[in-house]
Amino acid sequence: MNIDCKEQIAQLFKRKFTQNPLLVFSPGRINLIGEHTDYNDGFVFPAAIDKGIYLAIGLSKTNASTIVAVDLEEQYNFTLDDQIQPLANNRWENYILGVISELQKKGKTVPNINIVFKGDIPAGAGLSSSAALENAVVFGLNKLLELNLSKKEMILISQKAEH
Repeated sequence: MNIDCKEQIAQLFKRKFTQNPLLVFSPGRINLIGEHTDYNDGFVFPAAIDKGIYLAIGLSKTNASTIVAVDLEEQYNFTLDDQIQPLANNRWENYILGVISELQKKGKTVPNINIVFKGDIPAGAGLSSSAALENAVVFGLNKLLELNLSKKEMILISQKAEH
């Protein structure tokens, strides 16, 4: 785990939201065979790499949720009062919103949250940065909210969010 990335997101989260976050690392991956078949229910031979997504997550102290994408220098604010809908133009926010939507479809209540994330996976390199982000979010929410999801359930939620 890149200590600089981990410390950067932890400190940014603490400054922005005045609380200590849960920290999560989710590695990117390469597929030795079966590229782009994983999300089409095909067979793959993946291997984790040493680059990934670093995520800080915590419950919001307000009636809104905030996501900070450090690398993109973007922030997205939303509320979880209603069922989550995807945004137009295949925006990065949809990977996180997709995970929340899949949890809602499973009958799980997700309160307003705050997330700060950063990655060291080269964008568009085919190293599964979107899957790493989805996995980090579902793992973080599972731990934070004590949802007691199995690893298989979390993987399937991430897979459905990718669609």
